[in-house]
Amino acid sequence: MWGKGLAAIALLYGVFLFSGYGVLAGSEKNAAGLGLHCRYLTARGVVSAQFLHSGSGIVGVSQCPLLKKAVDVME
Repeated sequence: MWGKGLAAIALLYGVFLFSGYGVLAGSEKNAAGLGLHCRYLTARGVVSAQFLHSGSGIVGVSQCPLLKKAVDVME
């Protein structure tokens, strides 16, 4: 039972490590609500990204993307 869970976690870690993607770990509005600061958890640590924020999403984004390419892929 624990072996399958650990294998799944190891596989997921490997996917994030070699793909360079991170999963959303937190977000907050800044600059009077015009900016959006997103933090992503990657296999190598936590990285930050800044986006232009708008409620409608027409200009900028309305919320942080769940997955984001955060680092270059290892070669």
